[in-house]
Amino acid sequence: MSDPSQIRIPATYMRGGTSKGVFFRLDDLPEAARRPGEARDRLLLRALGSPDPYGKQTDGMGGATSSTSKAVIVSRSERPGHDVDYLFGQVAIDRPFVDWSGNCGNLTSAVGPFAVANGLVAPERVPQDGVCAVRIWQANTGKTIVAHVPVAGGAAREAGDFELDGVAFPAAETRLEFLDPADSGALFPSGRLVDELDVPGVGRLRATLVDAGIPLVLVDAGTVGLTGTELQDEVDGDAGALRAFESIRAHGAVRMGLISRPEEAAARQHTPKIAFLAPPKDYTASSGKAVAADAVDLLVRVVAMGKLHHAVPGTAAVALAAAAAVPGTVASDAAGVRSTTRIGHPSGTMEVGVQANEGPGGWAVAKAVMSRSARVLMDGHVHLPPGSF
Repeated sequence: MSDPSQIRIPATYMRGGTSKGVFFRLDDLPEAARRPGEARDRLLLRALGSPDPYGKQTDGMGGATSSTSKAVIVSRSERPGHDVDYLFGQVAIDRPFVDWSGNCGNLTSAVGPFAVANGLVAPERVPQDGVCAVRIWQANTGKTIVAHVPVAGGAAREAGDFELDGVAFPAAETRLEFLDPADSGALFPSGRLVDELDVPGVGRLRATLVDAGIPLVLVDAGTVGLTGTELQDEVDGDAGALRAFESIRAHGAVRMGLISRPEEAAARQHTPKIAFLAPPKDYTASSGKAVAADAVDLLVRVVAMGKLHHAVPGTAAVALAAAAAVPGTVASDAAGVRSTTRIGHPSGTMEVGVQANEGPGGWAVAKAVMSRSARVLMDGHVHLPPGSF
């Protein structure tokens, strides 16, 4: 038995897409952590095992990667036309910092099933069998997401045959609709489809700065010595390259108006992310599976929290597909202009569709659609030592 002096907080450990995180109901948190601030951040840091100077999060629920050091808070929504409010926190591993600056598209796929399972969706909205359209208010970005959750016997169905590259086992498919996903209101915050960035130590390079799902800096892979077929070890083992990529990301963040000076990017690790793009070519995924050039429209490698992402963040996939739908961006230069983009990433492939339109105010995306899957891994309580928050 655990020490009775430890604090027990109801929580659910879930996989969503290619990420994992600890899910909390807002009302289950201790009173001090039900509102933004130091107490909430300290609670989540301790729950996941951060900061850990060893970089392992051994004394917590975190998995020591950007994809597995995540926390989610969900509550019944009081916003008209929405079922739940969803707040995402990217928990730093080696520093005492929780980044609330953006959403996690992969964990979004677990929010709908979590909401259904925890009675946060009105009973009359949940069919006995079929699909429940859970309307989610994404509190980090102020956007609406609709999760189409499969239901069987009045409960979220998790077992299925939908296969997702980057996840070892099949599960039920959840379709996600990101409505009007441009976080800042402008799809291209700088007002240009391509910007010239002058980055010390790197030089001048072309970049598309796009904000849909998450702010993203898009760069042609060849300009930074990549091919677009790299796997994690090839990039993460090159400290000099990672420093250069972080410098590009920081200068892109300044141009997007997210920060005032490049030095401020260190305190904003979750957003923007940076992606390196290349036209299709054959490559071998991290699983050993061969990916043929004709199976993808665009090769993508995303650096997240200072490391190469093992797949592609869901929100980054939205931004990539949005940019590929617009003529003259770094993405459409590599992939061709398209409304549905098949993305080749280190673990395999994924597909994202967008509805993009050019109007008097410039380009806008009405909706982005992708399929993910989610599953409960463990349900119960997290235990925190006294004085953790």
